[in-house]
Amino acid sequence: MSEAAKAELKRPPIVSGASKEGGHMPEFEKDYCAFISRAHAEGGELAEFDFGGQETILMSGPDAQEVFFRTPDEVFSQAQAYQVMVPVFGPGVIFDATPERCKTQLKIQVDALRYQNMKNYASVIAQEVEDWISDWGDEGEVEILHAFHELTMHTATHCLLGKEFRHSMTEEFFSLYKDLQAGVQAISFVDPYMQQPVFAARDRARERLEEIISELVATRRASGKEYGDALETFMTGTYKDGSHLTDTELTGLIIATMFAGHHTSSGAGAGTLLEIAKHPEYAAELKAELDEIYKDGEEISHASMRAIPKLESFINEVLRLHPPLVILMRRVMEDVEYNGYLIEKGKTVAVSIYESHINPEYFPDPHKFDPHRQEPERMFAYIPFGGGRHKCAGNAFAILQLKAIFSALLRRYDFELVGPAEDYEDERANMTIRPKDPCILRYKRRTD
Repeated sequence: MSEAAKAELKRPPIVSGASKEGGHMPEFEKDYCAFISRAHAEGGELAEFDFGGQETILMSGPDAQEVFFRTPDEVFSQAQAYQVMVPVFGPGVIFDATPERCKTQLKIQVDALRYQNMKNYASVIAQEVEDWISDWGDEGEVEILHAFHELTMHTATHCLLGKEFRHSMTEEFFSLYKDLQAGVQAISFVDPYMQQPVFAARDRARERLEEIISELVATRRASGKEYGDALETFMTGTYKDGSHLTDTELTGLIIATMFAGHHTSSGAGAGTLLEIAKHPEYAAELKAELDEIYKDGEEISHASMRAIPKLESFINEVLRLHPPLVILMRRVMEDVEYNGYLIEKGKTVAVSIYESHINPEYFPDPHKFDPHRQEPERMFAYIPFGGGRHKCAGNAFAILQLKAIFSALLRRYDFELVGPAEDYEDERANMTIRPKDPCILRYKRRTD
């Protein structure tokens, strides 16, 4: 784009209130959702803010969001925006790989979650739920954030790394994965390599996880057995030259898949159970649907997961109000014109899933939880897993996990709040929206 052409274009409005040190980052870290809503209110479709020194343009509304998701990587680069994930996934993996190797790695990841594998996952997840609640008794209380973190870690590792690994897994694995997750926070988008204890713990966790997974891979290769699971897909996948993934690449791809599957399901599972406890009228509908589907004693399977419309609508509404991620980003590699405005090379563009999902034009009474609401016909209004070529690869696995978990759980127990509904608030100082910790619910074995 010529300088003359750029001079004719408007610049996105700047969001007010930036501090001299950190720009809008302090406000962003305090409450992501409130800041994003304020930015959208001030700027409309485009609003520029200072993300810790990185000039970032929020693109709001389905039209702008469609441009965000459909613009090629050469112009809006996902890899350049997510260098924060390089120390998490490891060198040479996805955002640190060449475009050709990254494409192959993502194809292997998709293959690992292919239909043939998914067919086996529903029954595995259901059994994990049965084991999880085996000592619950007739009634009691459960802190659902920790509980779902543990449950979805078990289901994800069982499905992705195999039965043997799942049942030999120690508390060390939980601790390492927690340290890895903690290394992804707003400040890490500014500099993921700064001297911070949380980043040092992240790096130690990544190194140790590679040791653990490499030992598992070596054991499998020595056995000569066929497992037909996701890990086998990772192990047998090849690049164009016929070479296999290195242990570092294999570990990174497993971590990336765990983030896509476990990370989503953990928060969404807690959010789903909380909304069930808050809305007994909707819970009754879900239980009636599940009782009808499984009235003849049919086991939970991939086939039985296909037709659970009320549960699926309920989960969709949870993902609307409790999206897996608050914000998605791309780095601008070339000047772009949008609707008379200049989006300059070197800046970052962002889309807020949360803000999109509370747009009253597409979601009337947007803060009300309503599982009966229809998904808007307008593309890129409802975007819980992103969109376009980079739509989350783990979305189908995450939904399958949630449907299998609640198919098993709601046929066994009823749930209710321990305290007043207003005491159960969302945590909005993280990159995801989830209930505040602790979030305690009361359960009772069903007698109806």
